[in-house]
Amino acid sequence: MQLVTTIVELQKIIKNWRLAKKRIAFVPTMGNLHDGHLKLVHEARKHADYVVVSIFVNPTQFGVGEDFANYPRTEQEDIKKLQAVSADLLFLPSADEMYAPNAKTVVSVPGISDLYCGASRPGHFNGVATVVCKLFNMVQPDSAVFGLKDFQQLAVIRMMVRDLNIPVHIIGVATVREASGLAMSSRNGYLTAQEKTIAPLLYQALCAARTAVQESKRPYPEIERDAMQFLQQAGFRPDYFSVCRSGDLNKAGPEDVDLVLLAAAKLGGTRLIDNVCFSR
Repeated sequence: MQLVTTIVELQKIIKNWRLAKKRIAFVPTMGNLHDGHLKLVHEARKHADYVVVSIFVNPTQFGVGEDFANYPRTEQEDIKKLQAVSADLLFLPSADEMYAPNAKTVVSVPGISDLYCGASRPGHFNGVATVVCKLFNMVQPDSAVFGLKDFQQLAVIRMMVRDLNIPVHIIGVATVREASGLAMSSRNGYLTAQEKTIAPLLYQALCAARTAVQESKRPYPEIERDAMQFLQQAGFRPDYFSVCRSGDLNKAGPEDVDLVLLAAAKLGGTRLIDNVCFSR
């Protein structure tokens, strides 16, 4: 696996691959890699001759009081994991390499970025859209692979690619879960031993709500309210729990078929997100 830290080095390699008419798949990450990330690399391999992975903890998607300074950075372990799954190139830039001094340009996807996590974390998805757009310009992949766990993030990126005519095929990969059902996440490492026993209840609440939507005629707001109460009683501080249309993430109605349940809740000091997609 090649490791590069500058845009110039990266684009020199990409240019040679392009001249050889090779297809390139891209997996952007913030590091602290787990089996969910490695699944993305395996999926990327199915779609390309070369797989590029980036590790960059992006400061512009963290808000005031969030965990940017303490976000886990495990570069040496990550490199070993990527070598084991035969990634072809790791792009490991610094913040100074990624952002020019006094950079002004921001990529914004209004509407969808203002819902749910966007409402709780103002500016977060502007940071995500901007850095992903920059990475797409640098790597110029044919396809890019993202996990479905961050469903709203994926929806924002799909809309950005569509609206800006970026020639990248976006691939979503199912969430990888621990045996308990807890969605794998770099932030799970913040959970205490006791919190780790409670955290899987978030997924259980989503599964129960999915069953309620599919099998009952109860109004969606009532199902959402029951789920929020369940999470509160379990020890969470729920942010939202919503029955949405999977296409645009607006609130679903009884006439909608393709749905996603989106949830976010704090457990101790850790903010967890999860979702389930289904049709009714």
